[in-house]
Amino acid sequence: MSDSPPPLTLAEEDLARAHCYALISRLFYAPPDAKLLESIGAAGSATEASAPDETSTSGAYTEAFIALQRACRAADLAALRQEYDDIFVGAGKALVTPYTSGYSLRNAPDRHLVALREQLSTWGLARRDAVFEVEDHVSGICDAMRWLIVGGHALEVQRAFFEEYVYTGVGPFCDAVDAHASATSFYRAAAALSRAFLRVEQEGFALLASE
Repeated sequence: MSDSPPPLTLAEEDLARAHCYALISRLFYAPPDAKLLESIGAAGSATEASAPDETSTSGAYTEAFIALQRACRAADLAALRQEYDDIFVGAGKALVTPYTSGYSLRNAPDRHLVALREQLSTWGLARRDAVFEVEDHVSGICDAMRWLIVGGHALEVQRAFFEEYVYTGVGPFCDAVDAHASATSFYRAAAALSRAFLRVEQEGFALLASE
């Protein structure tokens, strides 16, 4: 991905949304380090990374964040590094693929990836040569959504990308993580947090579409 656009003065709600996407992106980009676990686990309250407003769905997000805090405090770094490799990397094939093309129902995986690349290209976003992950990695999808928010792109543009690539890809990915028998409480909690936030976003965009 390219660098983020110059920072704008964002509304508090949009800033919270951008932070949520950044957190989800980091949770699944690589195994957590001690700093990340400490930062999440020591947060004074879930409001520091909460969903934008107090609705029933954002209440579920707050509960999920508290559960993630507990998982962070009880986590073992070495075990989490091993589990990340076992689940998301694997020796030949990942047990749970972090690439959203694998969850596409509308298009074949290759067509899904081509369409995503074309969309990102229209925004001037491209994968850096040093980046190993393909564009449809869960972390890349979330980072693209964060980029749209931080860049002040229209809500209709955000909604279209969310419906086409975020909700349809990241949601099933989280279900796959949750269903995997070897997933620890940390990755189950990370998946639950992500899923809860997606529901908040889905409700918000649905309200936008009804106006």
